[in-house]
Amino acid sequence: MASKTASRDIITLRGSAAIVSEFFGYAANSILYNRGVYPEESFVKVKKYGLPMLLTQDEGVKSFIANLTAQLSEWLESGKLQRIVLVIMSKSTNEVLERWNFSIETNSEVVETGVSKEKSDKEIMREIQAIMRQIASSITYLPCLDETCVFDVLAYTDKDVAVPFTWIESDPKLIANPQMIHKVNTLVSYKNDEWDEQ
Repeated sequence: MASKTASRDIITLRGSAAIVSEFFGYAANSILYNRGVYPEESFVKVKKYGLPMLLTQDEGVKSFIANLTAQLSEWLESGKLQRIVLVIMSKSTNEVLERWNFSIETNSEVVETGVSKEKSDKEIMREIQAIMRQIASSITYLPCLDETCVFDVLAYTDKDVAVPFTWIESDPKLIANPQMIHKVNTLVSYKNDEWDEQ
């Protein structure tokens, strides 16, 4: 009689931090591609998390995201990161057009005691796929960005975290008259000029 055993992997704090920071890099690439912040031809298709993903080939953006994910991983390992926000702004006016919020929930027991948690690769993949699909579906509700845009990333950390010299303190880059679309684990808001005219 054959028995089935569930394949379980031990997720350590370091392993979890690496997964979350890597995921954010792919999510950022997906948003930048789908919102047209960078030209379509500057992205290549790869398969990750069981989904087709697009990654930028722009060296400046690749370097920015690599440095960003390395720093996020460090903050995640110490349990000091609460939220990451990808902000899309008008290049000409710096007006904030969209804010993509990623809330971070850290298990304080794991941070304090170093206790590992069991979670299968399949379960992790399913969770990431669900969030990536949520991002893709949210994009369909957003108005087209009709101007050249740039992006920035905000990290909301504990107050006692030392800010690396490559990072600067920033205002929250809020949207004037935001329109909320979805809120599950991410929040998408955008500027709607039609509301300004009423």
